[in-house]
Amino acid sequence: MRYRLNRLEEIYDGYSIYFITCCTYRRLELLANKEIHDAFCRFGEEAGKRNIFIGRYVIMPDHLHFFVTLPDDQSLSLWMKSLKNSLSKSLRQVSVLAPHWQKGFFDHVVRSDQSYEDKWLYVHENPVRQGLVATADLWPYQGEINRVTFD
Repeated sequence: MRYRLNRLEEIYDGYSIYFITCCTYRRLELLANKEIHDAFCRFGEEAGKRNIFIGRYVIMPDHLHFFVTLPDDQSLSLWMKSLKNSLSKSLRQVSVLAPHWQKGFFDHVVRSDQSYEDKWLYVHENPVRQGLVATADLWPYQGEINRVTFD
């Protein structure tokens, strides 16, 4: 049984919003391509049918940042395993041998719209900081599958 502070129940109303980061095995540059971007979007659209919603995301060459909200009775770890398996299947289809992922992932419960915006602004600029594009809006492997907010 998970115990939470009462004030958080009022904010989340049965759902938590997570900021997720997961990295490729040995930080190999496997992810920033059309096939993985399309596979990630398809996975996110299917997840929505199960009340799991991916918000904004940035796919970098060797890691992935995104926001996701899911019912508190759903296992984030199992869902992440499913996401990684799905993307690994797409990688195998283009002849990229496993392993594809570092074990585990980083997750942070987002507690406010301000925190969401602050984290988004930081990850949105990742491609610029890495020298991949001149401005963040030029990075083709980013977007928003569902609108994820606190209201």
